[in-house]
Amino acid sequence: MSATFEKPPVEPYEAKEKNVRELNRSQIRRARISGIVMLLLAGVVATVFIPNAEGVATFGISTSDDAIQLDPLVIPVTATLWVITLVLGFLGASQFARGFQRRSTLILGLSFAVFTIAMMVWATAGQEFSLISMLVATVARCTPIALGALSGILCERSGVVNIGIEGMLLGGAFSGVVIGSLVGGWVGLLAATLTGGVLALLLAVLAVNFRVDQIIIGVVINILVLGLTSFLTAQVLVENPELNDAPIFPSIPIPILSDIPIIGPVLFNQTIIVYGMYILVLSVTYLLFRTRWGLRTRSVGENPRAADSLGVSVRKVRYWAVICGGLVGGFGGAWFTLGTVGRFDENMTAGTGFIGLAAMIFGAWNPIGALGAALIFGFAESLQDKFALLDIPIPTEFLAMAPYLVTIVVVAGLVGRARPPAADGQPYEKEQG
Repeated sequence: MSATFEKPPVEPYEAKEKNVRELNRSQIRRARISGIVMLLLAGVVATVFIPNAEGVATFGISTSDDAIQLDPLVIPVTATLWVITLVLGFLGASQFARGFQRRSTLILGLSFAVFTIAMMVWATAGQEFSLISMLVATVARCTPIALGALSGILCERSGVVNIGIEGMLLGGAFSGVVIGSLVGGWVGLLAATLTGGVLALLLAVLAVNFRVDQIIIGVVINILVLGLTSFLTAQVLVENPELNDAPIFPSIPIPILSDIPIIGPVLFNQTIIVYGMYILVLSVTYLLFRTRWGLRTRSVGENPRAADSLGVSVRKVRYWAVICGGLVGGFGGAWFTLGTVGRFDENMTAGTGFIGLAAMIFGAWNPIGALGAALIFGFAESLQDKFALLDIPIPTEFLAMAPYLVTIVVVAGLVGRARPPAADGQPYEKEQG
């Protein structure tokens, strides 16, 4: 007898053509919307910025401590704004008319960057603006966001959604300042890291063992930590201010590297927590994509049943990934207290964990991509602080909204088709028999 093989069904040519047409229409529609946004940005520059601009904008690109002093950048304001208006108008008109369909996201992101430059030039007209100090603040402020995103990546690559990043950051900030006040900064940093691990263990037990809805667990962790830290702040720290006075980690310049103009003070004159962020991003990238543990973690997040059939313990892999993610989140929480002010205030993380989730999505669940997204959000926060010091006619309430507006714009307009792990958020039960 001859064996017969069934050919897989072939999609009809008409169906393929229809799908291609729908995809093309979707790309064209997206490109035209991007073009309209760019034209609106050009209109804002032309009608709001240019009529209220004059003189020159001075940007400092060296600090007083730099070994090599560079002359500040002096930019004519009105001419620069006209050039930016023409660039945005040309990009917007081209995008609307022709549609750079495959590059629409890149061009839209470039347009927002150009618009940000226009805003900086307009705000600095007739004043001096330290560009280096803002970039230093950008790297520092992106640290908890990047660590929060890294915490989410470790969890979600194994298939467990971690909405509780905010709670892990807040819990780490609280325990870090209390233990740091009692024993010292390094022990406080360890306590903050372990606090995140304990909260992650709670997430792992409920999500993996009891298969509770992971979104609900994360929300519960956030509310629990917020309520507990607020209560302890009012009942303990207010009555005992010596428990809320931890030493701050100083900036540590790396020899030779910190003397490089512009790059040196920005990247290589930071605190130990920022350096730890560098190491963790590189380490997690290597572990996830170059080791057996990373392969097993990613396989469990994509297809846990197939991984189980090959002898991989889904429960064990998810436990380890979630706990590691919690440790990273607790370490990031220490930045708010031991890395900046040395004291704890209620809800001082102020939604950083959720911005970290946005960075994770924007970075396509990749540590390097998440770091890039965190830098964008950190830049928005540092720019908001700098604008608050300049005499510009923008209400402070709108400036405070800037980081969250950037989050919405990035996630809604620039993410595109980011695909999470296939089994993300899906509980797994081993088949019996």
